[in-house]
Amino acid sequence: MDFGLVLQTDPPASQVVGLMRRAERNGFRYGWTFDSAVLWQEPFVVYSQILEHTTKLRVGPMVTNPGTRTWEVTASTFATLNDMFGNRTICGIGRGDSAMRVAGRKPNTLARLGEAIDVIRDLAEGREALVDGKPVRIPWVKDGRLPVWMAAYGPKALALAGQKADGFILQLADPFLTEWMVAAVRRAAEEAGRDPASVTICVAAPAYVGDDLAHARDQCRWFGGMVGNHVADLVGRYGEHSSMVPEALTSYIKQRQGYDYSHHGRAGNPSTDFVPDEIVDRFCLLGPPAAHIAKLKALRDLGVDQFAVYAMHDAKEATIDAYGSDIIPAVRTLAEF
Repeated sequence: MDFGLVLQTDPPASQVVGLMRRAERNGFRYGWTFDSAVLWQEPFVVYSQILEHTTKLRVGPMVTNPGTRTWEVTASTFATLNDMFGNRTICGIGRGDSAMRVAGRKPNTLARLGEAIDVIRDLAEGREALVDGKPVRIPWVKDGRLPVWMAAYGPKALALAGQKADGFILQLADPFLTEWMVAAVRRAAEEAGRDPASVTICVAAPAYVGDDLAHARDQCRWFGGMVGNHVADLVGRYGEHSSMVPEALTSYIKQRQGYDYSHHGRAGNPSTDFVPDEIVDRFCLLGPPAAHIAKLKALRDLGVDQFAVYAMHDAKEATIDAYGSDIIPAVRTLAEF
């Protein structure tokens, strides 16, 4: 199992770079950031510094979207970083939540997202693609490589991930829901004539290492609110008791009263008071190292290839170090048996 670190590009950027360097020293192989140009600093600028100050870390957004940049600009940006630092970027992409809504736009349709996945990958790898009906190719790309991983929750999005994406990003760490969603992605891949095992599975969620569970829950409760935005979309589309979406995912948002994006992804977010402790425990990894190791083993047994740690809390350095000293080595040792 690989490990990634997910951060927001809050200023100063030097701190983001420093945390990514710390993660690489502790055995993390991926460095991810949010991508929401109004709420945080421009991530691709920060990626150039992360890549400059690390040696092997692969970096990318979790997640970008097809609407805030034109597709040739997104592809060229990835390709430029790859040309400068080797093929060390990865494109996480989704319909767009905070990046689109904060700017007064609706998230992209799945049809547009599916088209963007193909176009961005093709252009970044030097192939011709149709952009707004016109053939486009980036002529200076040589030996480019850009894996595109798609974030999804609902049945149609899961199917699209299986049909088109190189990887699937699931932003929660509940084993029951992970099993259901991974099965849906793999089934779609097989139906599309792809090898289901070729789709990399990445679970991303907050992790907080320590014995004070009450404090850890309060530091990570924001995540249930973030996931709740996507769940609310699903309920609006499929209904509260639809057989197409597990009730284990939808039932907790009944008390949701809206969402203020000015606190998005922040500990203490007042828009997440509706999230119960049970959801925090299910969706996140909390407690001493042994609890993290046990849950990671369960996720690995479900086919998860990477766990990406959301570190939006008051113990970023301590969590990175605990993963490096106690958790990553133990999980990798377990994988050998």
